[in-house]
Amino acid sequence: MIEVIASGQACGATVIGVDLSQKLDAETVRAVRAAWLEHHVLAFPDQTLSDTDLEQIVQSFGVFGAEPFFSPIEGSEHVVALTRKADEKAPLFAENWHSDWSFMAEPPIGTCLYSLVIPPVGGNTGFTNQQKALAEMPTELRAKIEGSTALHSAEAAYAPDGMYGSKDKASGRSMAIRFSEDARDVCGHPFILPHPENGRDTLLGCLGYIVGVEGMTDDESLALVWELHQWQTREEFQYTHKWEKDMFVIWDNRSVLHRAYGGYDGYDRILHRITVAGDPSKFLKLNAA
Repeated sequence: MIEVIASGQACGATVIGVDLSQKLDAETVRAVRAAWLEHHVLAFPDQTLSDTDLEQIVQSFGVFGAEPFFSPIEGSEHVVALTRKADEKAPLFAENWHSDWSFMAEPPIGTCLYSLVIPPVGGNTGFTNQQKALAEMPTELRAKIEGSTALHSAEAAYAPDGMYGSKDKASGRSMAIRFSEDARDVCGHPFILPHPENGRDTLLGCLGYIVGVEGMTDDESLALVWELHQWQTREEFQYTHKWEKDMFVIWDNRSVLHRAYGGYDGYDRILHRITVAGDPSKFLKLNAA
């Protein structure tokens, strides 16, 4: 029997009673998906999973998502290794708030991580609930973004001269990052979108991947996006996830931002990642207000 234990924070829950190494029946998938939509981030402790199992889980939630700037591990087309060695000197990866691949025309609906090696200290992952942030947003700020289109790009991160470009590769980072000129492409998304499964308005994206606002000057855009960033990452909207070995986590990329925390210098850390693309035939149509 599935038990869902809420974190007591702005989002997040632990799920007990599911063996993800087994093919899930329709009733279990529906129950897990409903919990996912309610809590945004689900953690499944004590799971013994292969990379093939990770691929099977994704197919219960949707279809395989793309990884435009990561190279997959050997033997898989979809699984990526998020690694950091004990003696690694490269800057911490993904320490700024973001929504995965928001610069794509159709960003992944979810991201999955499975923990293989977890340091005894540090290495938490932060999440911030963007449905709650929007619902509690001051009227004046919401009026500034209502009906506006944000311009998203990966240029600052994954272009050859970006944060994870050629200079970063020379730093000895252990992750297989694939920088490209394609990172300079720009894609527009409304700041506010209805969630396709529960209907709730949600914020998409954040400072970093948002590089401008349609119809605004650069200075106006930066001022607005910075003001929004300060609101959407407030502590009352956050959940801090603490990892354990053999833990599977999936989050709703449509309704949360996330970031990595450090604090584990001198220790290895290895997680395997796979993203979920949308398959409307598998959505729950909850029609929530």
